[in-house]
Amino acid sequence: MAGAAPAQERLDTVVRIIAQSMVAEVCSIYLRRASGELELFATQGLKPEAVHKTRLRPGEGLVGEVARSAQPISLSDAPAHPSFAYRPETGEDPYHAFLGAPLLRGGRAIGVLVVQNRSERRYDEDEVEDIQTIAMVLAETVASGELLGQEELRDIEVAPHRPERLKGQLFAEGLAFGHVVLHEAPVPPENLLAEDPQAEEVRLHEALVGLKANIDKMLEGGQGGLAGPSFEVLETYRMFADDRGWNRSLVEAVRTGLTAEAAVDRVRNEHRARFAKARDPYIKERLHDFEDLANRLLRVLAGDRPGERELPDDAILVARNLGPADLLEYPRHKLRGLLLEEGSAASHAAIVARALQIPCVGRLMGLRDRLSEGDLVIADGETGEAYLRPRPDMLAAVESRMQVRSQREAEFAALRDTPAVTLDGQRITLLTNAGLAVDLENLDAVGAEGIGLFRTEFQFMVSDELPRLDSQTALYRRVLDTAGRRPVTFRTLDIGGDKVLPYLETEREENPALGRRAVRLGLDRPGLLRLQLRALLTAAAGRELRVMFPMIATVDEFRHARELVDVECAWARRRGRALPDLLRVGAMIECPSLLWHLDALLPLTDFVSVGTNDLFQYMFAADRTNPLVADRYDPLSPPALRALAEIQRRCADTGTPVSVCGELAGRPLEAFALLTLGFTRLSAPAGGVGPVKRMILSADLGAARRGMANLLGSSSASVRGELESLARKLNVTI
Repeated sequence: MAGAAPAQERLDTVVRIIAQSMVAEVCSIYLRRASGELELFATQGLKPEAVHKTRLRPGEGLVGEVARSAQPISLSDAPAHPSFAYRPETGEDPYHAFLGAPLLRGGRAIGVLVVQNRSERRYDEDEVEDIQTIAMVLAETVASGELLGQEELRDIEVAPHRPERLKGQLFAEGLAFGHVVLHEAPVPPENLLAEDPQAEEVRLHEALVGLKANIDKMLEGGQGGLAGPSFEVLETYRMFADDRGWNRSLVEAVRTGLTAEAAVDRVRNEHRARFAKARDPYIKERLHDFEDLANRLLRVLAGDRPGERELPDDAILVARNLGPADLLEYPRHKLRGLLLEEGSAASHAAIVARALQIPCVGRLMGLRDRLSEGDLVIADGETGEAYLRPRPDMLAAVESRMQVRSQREAEFAALRDTPAVTLDGQRITLLTNAGLAVDLENLDAVGAEGIGLFRTEFQFMVSDELPRLDSQTALYRRVLDTAGRRPVTFRTLDIGGDKVLPYLETEREENPALGRRAVRLGLDRPGLLRLQLRALLTAAAGRELRVMFPMIATVDEFRHARELVDVECAWARRRGRALPDLLRVGAMIECPSLLWHLDALLPLTDFVSVGTNDLFQYMFAADRTNPLVADRYDPLSPPALRALAEIQRRCADTGTPVSVCGELAGRPLEAFALLTLGFTRLSAPAGGVGPVKRMILSADLGAARRGMANLLGSSSASVRGELESLARKLNVTI
């Protein structure tokens, strides 16, 4: 294929050579046109006059099935297969054995390579491996544009360079436009075939060692800090980097004669093809980690060093999926927006995007294949849409909307020091959620009155060993020092289930979200929980300490957890160590079981906090991280609102301080609903503090509560529309 002859002539020579080397009567190459049809481009064994005349519709025949599945198909009796489609002009009726492999580019089939034999024979694994290697080389040749024009290739692989609008899901609010930067943009292998396969295997081994060292360095970089990346992504990388199957696939690909880069590219393309077939969203998200890992390995092979990435000044980051580890590697001052093909609003990447106040839209199907590096794109974090290569009038409209947003943000900034008091004099306490270094930076910027939820698990997630007592103590002391006189509520470790720490031996669970996690794990392994409590008590010596236990499902669980606090206090007193001046111990209400046992729980607590994210996913039996079911219920529904009303009423009756610390508290309309139910203490993401405070300043809760009372008895699945009407009627700014 590297000769000087015309491309078609070289292709004709290739099919003859392949047929001879594989002892096949037929070898054919089909290429995909922009229409999606597969056109016969070259053949040895079929009728020559069928070349450039025979076309198969998308998915038609065995060739179409290979392209659709993006995986090789081997059959001993092809005519007996239900997908077989006979084309008389090709003269293929006497052939039975069939072996086809896709020509993959960017995880998509741009053609199919086929060999056939008259006899009913089985092609062995080596032959399947060989045809895949040849198909990979052919794909690079086709991508050069000699056989198909570059414009047609762009239509096949990416998208026509015309304006497009994609509807997705809102992950983080905001509005931005800029130029596309492809996350972990694939490093195309310059050389496909190895001159020295043994040397390439050594290069591959060294790159894998370097990759693991890079991952370890990222983990160590988060030691004791708050800006640590996502445990789930980094630990998945750690696990997958040692995965025998993945390593074996890479080595086998190199041993077929490919360079190390080409081997990684091939295995990555094979995984991409599988991603499209995965139905389970959790499995699909985990499988994407293989692709990210492969891209990192290609960067190591190319000699790139890990660290902060270079970006243009108006970068819109585009990725299939993303972990916060990757997001935090980009310079914040240049990153304007984030667009994802997958993910969920509850993912760590989305949480970090909200903390960084970067507009993020996810679930944009086919996004990565519709864009090229440098394309202009709009990330609309108001409507959950992306505009690809927008027209000038659309760009002008977005600039106008951005000016309005800037004015609103200036208004929020002006309200920073204004007390959150309603028109009828009700004082509302506005706190913020934290867990990253940037969250602490936002504490002063947004004017929050404290931290209503500090997620302590990040320090554990980014460490390859259990953080020592002094390391934990230093972290908690730093948080308290930053907050000053403002209250901080520390949530104890919310780990376990699918969040398995590398240094913590656990068993695999069928349903980790309902498994041994959070306080259950702490009670089963009291040494782990006591170490954290000791660190918290030491850090808060002479100050107020607020400790909150997550996922309390029974009163006994809280009683046992509180006993551990008493044990640690007694331990400190015996040794003459200083304790907090004021110690408050609370529980998170996240399990629906507590709704019928609040009379027993509340007298034991100093405060409670409602974790609406988990409470509602358990109430409605809908995984909030699963995009297939996450939108099947509305938190502004009568069942959800009644549950919240009951919690608030019971707390008021017993004088138990109560707050709401879920995502609900950071959205103006939902926060308005919470206020009408009687909640006066809200903990929101930093970006939600300003909009919620503006809403509070415009609200008259007396009138609003009368309106809400009528909505609680509704039989509708949601009262969102009615609440919006009520807010407009009362001139509440939402």
